[in-house]
Amino acid sequence: MKKRYASILAAGLCVSILAGCQETPKDSIVKQKGAANVKGYESAEHMDSSLRDILGAPKHYKNQETYENGVLVIDTDADVIVPDVKSVNTYTVSAKGPDQEVIDTVTNAFFEGAKFYRALAYNQRTKEDYQEEITLLKKYKAEGNLDPYAMGINEETGELYFNIDDVIARDEEKMQDAPEQITKEEVKPAFGLEYLWDEKGDGSQEMVKDETDFWGVAEMEEGIFDYHITNGLAPDLVFKIDKKREDIKDEREFADWMEGEYGIKRVENDESGITEEKAKEFIDISYEDAEKLAKEKVEKLGWNLEIYDWDRALFYHGENGVRNDNVLDGGYIFYFTRMLDETPVTYTSSYGGGLEDMDSTLSPWSYERCNVIVGDDGIQKVELCNPYEIGEIQTENVKLMSFDEIIKIYEQMMEVSNADLPEEEKKRTYHIRRITLGLTRIYNPNADNDTGLLVPAWDFFGGFGVDAGEYQFDNDGEESTQSFMTINAIDGTVIDRELGY
Repeated sequence: MKKRYASILAAGLCVSILAGCQETPKDSIVKQKGAANVKGYESAEHMDSSLRDILGAPKHYKNQETYENGVLVIDTDADVIVPDVKSVNTYTVSAKGPDQEVIDTVTNAFFEGAKFYRALAYNQRTKEDYQEEITLLKKYKAEGNLDPYAMGINEETGELYFNIDDVIARDEEKMQDAPEQITKEEVKPAFGLEYLWDEKGDGSQEMVKDETDFWGVAEMEEGIFDYHITNGLAPDLVFKIDKKREDIKDEREFADWMEGEYGIKRVENDESGITEEKAKEFIDISYEDAEKLAKEKVEKLGWNLEIYDWDRALFYHGENGVRNDNVLDGGYIFYFTRMLDETPVTYTSSYGGGLEDMDSTLSPWSYERCNVIVGDDGIQKVELCNPYEIGEIQTENVKLMSFDEIIKIYEQMMEVSNADLPEEEKKRTYHIRRITLGLTRIYNPNADNDTGLLVPAWDFFGGFGVDAGEYQFDNDGEESTQSFMTINAIDGTVIDRELGY
């Protein structure tokens, strides 16, 4: 599968604009989203035809509509993807964990044979660490490089954010009390570990338990990994694994992996990103080998997760996004998702679990996701969020609306949800390039924030372009993971991907 990509700037703007225009319109087709509506789901008659034929879904759909006196254009030129099945079901679903069994399952899957240590002591800087940095900073200063980590200038004061002289002086002071070597305190990944904490900041330490986080470092043959588990905003349960890198010496220097969708530029005059051909030069592992390793790890979870999609990934450093001069490594990112009776849970870039307003007291529940990045020396990064406990089938062979009915709702709601475009925009064009039917999780946070329902829904993937006079950009949406509209395939209600219901 060939990937084509958008700039991170456009992607970020896309998310912010969606967040601002996703209020539920006062329209009859989106009013009934409550429990009463779910209880009304009906089973359809069994038919010896493919689901595509039953729904009347074409393999490709093309249409262009213009609204708001030409300011808004909805350009739909999309492949229509339907599971190769004859029916779909709805399933009850709940949040898995956060108990020790779940922690052990994830730990054993990704860290076979590893030893674990407390991160705080393990990551403590030694005299040698400070001396290495002091020597490096003095070298930078001698060369005239006073901003080695590209932190920029404070516009108000005109001074560099990074004061190299202050940092050298501080390092020299801290080096006096730093240990000769790190202290390794072996632990088992778990919540409730005790540690000393100076809560008042006056040196009066007391023993406390961390009931919502585990911060550890794993040593294994494949390398050294940071391992963070958090359940800070229940029911959200998040596992993050990051391989430590020798090419990043300073924790102040931002460095991370980025999907090619946001890091590989689409046009030559794009100042951010690098070309696809250049990105390939950083990847020293075959797709087949990377896929095999990712599958082997995830299969050990035993959660019926399969690869839904993939992308290239780039490891870069610096605060200004991916550029030609700051990429250090490359690999592949694999998006895993559930497969239930040959129907996948649709993967999108949205995490779900948002709040309707800042004053909300609800504890939201984000989507299950499992993303694995593999490079030439193995697993590089894992993000595993909110594993599901799949329950019983709630409605077998659920009755679905026809494709024509869904398209009418989509075209109507794309107009309604973009009725209040910013005044500075002379034109906005949405490019919808993929229409996908799959499962998605919905829930009612007002009633229960850790149980819900997996229902079939249509997602409309793509990108968009804006002409705002001096500022212009365009993302044609090819291979995008951003869904601009999600419609419940049973009743036609619009699901807000950012909220998760």
